[in-house]
Amino acid sequence: MLYIICAVFAGAAVFLAVKCFLMKKSACEIREKITEKLSGDTNTLIDISSADKDMRELAAALNDELAKLREERRLCKQGDTELKDAVTNISHDLRTPLTAMCGYLDLLEREEMSGSVRQYLEQIENRTEVMKQLTEELFRYSVVAAAKEFDLERLCVNDVLEESLATFYGAISQQGIIPEITITDQRIERITDRSALTRVFGNIITNALKYSSGDLFVEMTEDCVITFANSSDNLGRISAERLFDRFYTVETGSNSTGLGLSIAKLLVEQMKGSISAEIRGDKLFITVKL
Repeated sequence: MLYIICAVFAGAAVFLAVKCFLMKKSACEIREKITEKLSGDTNTLIDISSADKDMRELAAALNDELAKLREERRLCKQGDTELKDAVTNISHDLRTPLTAMCGYLDLLEREEMSGSVRQYLEQIENRTEVMKQLTEELFRYSVVAAAKEFDLERLCVNDVLEESLATFYGAISQQGIIPEITITDQRIERITDRSALTRVFGNIITNALKYSSGDLFVEMTEDCVITFANSSDNLGRISAERLFDRFYTVETGSNSTGLGLSIAKLLVEQMKGSISAEIRGDKLFITVKL
């Protein structure tokens, strides 16, 4: 009798062990499948090898949720595309009348006018120029956001960075800044787009000069990590996490749409790199990894 009881318990234990093993296997399959579905754009379903009713119902419920998520992604992507197209069209339409306004203002400057009228005209010209710059920045952002392909070539990142810094030499000197630049002697090459990489560096340098309190630090390591840093009196009001958001501006940046760093982020991510911002004390650090 005791033998029979032991045999029954042993059989039950084996059954439960096999059941637990199969359920654990199914759970692992579901975890791997759902990770795969979420990371990729696919319409395939989660399929498991187990015939267990409860596990198959779980897989079916997850498939329903994935279908809803895919539809939301599709609608979001469609809306984002439509918004980018609308921004491109609007910014393009704004450029034409602005160009005409600038032309008429140039003609008006040649006419006889009193001192007060000329003062008003200077204010109009100033505001028109600011609006022209903002419209151009908006147009560039929409073009970058809609870009599908790069003109790829093997580039020396050291050279591109040095060329970008040289381009801003006049602006840096005009602000009385003596930059600290450290670039590795090792030649770092990447297959990427020259124009895109130049724009990334240019936008970051422009941002640094706009808010710098009188310094600029640039470093490039052998791992192709490029760091830009500058002190600023306005860091207390800056949210580092939001610096790359579209249209996020610091209070002193009255002439900026805040799109410069957004464009840099778009381009870096399209080049399969990463960009981040961090505030340490009174310094803002922007790091690009390629």
